[in-house]
Amino acid sequence: MTELYPTSPPLSPLPAGGPSRRTALRAAGGGSLLLGLGLAGCRSAVSEASSDPKEAAAGAAPKRGGVLSVAINADFTPALLFAQSGQSLQQRLIYNTLTRYDDDLTPKPELATSWTYAKDGRSITLNLRDDVTFHDGRAFTADDVIFAVKNLQNPVRAAQLRSTAAAVTGFEKRGDHELVLKLAHPVNNLFDLFEFMIITDEKTVEDAVTGKKLIGTGPFRLKKWSPGSGLTLTRNDRYWLPDRPYLDGVELRVIPQADALISSLRSGQSQLSFHVPGKSLGTVKSDPRLKITDYDTGAGAVYLGVNTTVAPLNDRAVRQALAWAIDRERLLAQTLGGYGIASAAPWPKSSPAFSEAHRTHYTHNPGKARELLRSAGHRKLELPLLHIALPGDTAIAESIQYDLKQIGVHVTLEPTDGATAQKKLIAQQMPALWSMGHGFAQVQPSTLAVSAYPFNEAKNTSKYRSAAYTKVVREAWTKPESGVAGANTLHEKISGILLEEAFIIDLVVRGQVQVNADRLHGVTQNKFSYLNLDDAYLV
Repeated sequence: MTELYPTSPPLSPLPAGGPSRRTALRAAGGGSLLLGLGLAGCRSAVSEASSDPKEAAAGAAPKRGGVLSVAINADFTPALLFAQSGQSLQQRLIYNTLTRYDDDLTPKPELATSWTYAKDGRSITLNLRDDVTFHDGRAFTADDVIFAVKNLQNPVRAAQLRSTAAAVTGFEKRGDHELVLKLAHPVNNLFDLFEFMIITDEKTVEDAVTGKKLIGTGPFRLKKWSPGSGLTLTRNDRYWLPDRPYLDGVELRVIPQADALISSLRSGQSQLSFHVPGKSLGTVKSDPRLKITDYDTGAGAVYLGVNTTVAPLNDRAVRQALAWAIDRERLLAQTLGGYGIASAAPWPKSSPAFSEAHRTHYTHNPGKARELLRSAGHRKLELPLLHIALPGDTAIAESIQYDLKQIGVHVTLEPTDGATAQKKLIAQQMPALWSMGHGFAQVQPSTLAVSAYPFNEAKNTSKYRSAAYTKVVREAWTKPESGVAGANTLHEKISGILLEEAFIIDLVVRGQVQVNADRLHGVTQNKFSYLNLDDAYLV
């Protein structure tokens, strides 16, 4: 057996003596390491506020009390509780996860205190905290981890990491706080699952997916959900982390209009938001009472999706024409406020799958785009483009619409609410084109292609299928013994297929952009953008 914590873990379930994760990521050509999101959570962020002596003084002595108001642009969607979406901020406030990544993708304890992998990668033994209770006072045990895995295996749940959960084929309890998970085959993204998978209460799970009860082990308890208005949370006095949280409560307030959201921040009615549209960040930046923090993990990306079953988009040349038509640099600068990197590939610079050649594979070349269309027999096309009906998403769709018009592709915008768009994404019901955001490129590269709905090799939103794509994705996911060089080769092949087939056209890779009042400190996120307020406080 190979002890994985507290010693430095390998990249995947390798036998003892395999390369460390830090060494492996560097060797794989990932540039900078896959940065986490720091402090009590994982974070790598760049603040644009100047240093303030008062802030430093306040940071030395966290203050207790107060209710934090978070401005969000769309309401909580209970049916998507077990999926990552744009409305996943509340996950880590109410629930905990088994582990969390640090700066270099090394998993650290949360509800699991330590773990041991079998040398063959076919099982892992978890030691669990024995001092944790749910919000209703019930003790947390190994049975709750078993339920959490089985819950994600349930096809009724919308959950991106179902394939990884499904690789768990057996459970062996060794008392209430030790559990062996048995695997059908090795997987190299098990700790992605552990950070993604919230631990919820089995008895009330059906109430959770309707929004009636949200019972977890996290720092805050649900006080009230007002559909259309938001969530009100209150401090969990039984939280297992001593003296946390500092805050008395959190309010997630739905403010869909950009002007109203910004006004709420500038007036002090709200102290935190991740939903300020890129075009409005300049206004925020000029306000000395507000700070902008750019989470540079690449946990999100803007893309153009293509339904490959809609003619003429079933022609790869037509899809490639669209990829050449988009002016990514203009989109980044004018629509996203300059936060992120223009990229034709999904990977952030910190990913072991990143390469500069892939990032610049498609650049703005309308002449080449028109030539490809003509070679495919088209001079003018008319297509629908679905987008989420929020200011930032609308601006992105309008930018894409403008660029495509220049090559003779006229798109009709179809604004759609976020919950409906997510359901269509999952159910493969998108029209010819759509623009949204995706995650899952910021963790193990194999996770993107086995878990994210737009990229899933077995069932993706574009309805793209390829034996070659399935083969390389499955190999990258299940054969960690290939080592760093082998993994790098597989990443290269996955990227090559994504770029050549262009069923998902990546445009900009970016992380979360946080706007907060200068009186708020200690905010972090995990790799899946779950908000962590364990150490947050107001002064």
